[in-house]
Amino acid sequence: MKRLTFIFILSFLFLAGNAQKYMTKNGYIGFFSHTPMEDIKADNNQVAGVLDISTGDMVFQALIKSFHFDRALMEEHFNENYMESDKIPKASFKGKITNPASVNFTKNGVYEVTVEGDLTIHNATNKISTKGTIEVVTGGINASSKFKIIPEDYKITIPGVVRDKFDKSMEVTVNMKYAPVENK
Repeated sequence: MKRLTFIFILSFLFLAGNAQKYMTKNGYIGFFSHTPMEDIKADNNQVAGVLDISTGDMVFQALIKSFHFDRALMEEHFNENYMESDKIPKASFKGKITNPASVNFTKNGVYEVTVEGDLTIHNATNKISTKGTIEVVTGGINASSKFKIIPEDYKITIPGVVRDKFDKSMEVTVNMKYAPVENK
């Protein structure tokens, strides 16, 4: 899987030529849903992503088995029953900042952005649009966003026995700390 992620990132870098690119191998995606029984929360700190500041294009990919829960049984059910992570091992996003001109990538600061693109989870792809922030810092770029998804929109079936105990949506948090890609 690490090899697949590496190939994914390299192919994006080569396709885009000499544009100004930033990359991360340890971005963060987490999700949270409050339920009357217990909260559902998972974190993944192994997300690979690339941001092209000349176009606003961005992609990232997350291995499903890299999401970790506080309870081992919850993690097991997530991988085996809901996400089928052996059969469908990754989720991905391919999109762009729709207003890249509003970000001064040469000046430290926090900039509001809108991101649109295709989010693929469990082999189902949906268009999303969300607000976020780009923070230009010395030596890198931080990007963050929070948005909600509905698991059923991504063909994730929640059994009827527990469906009423779950919130219909999940809050997704994305935090990427990009470093510049060195052109050689």
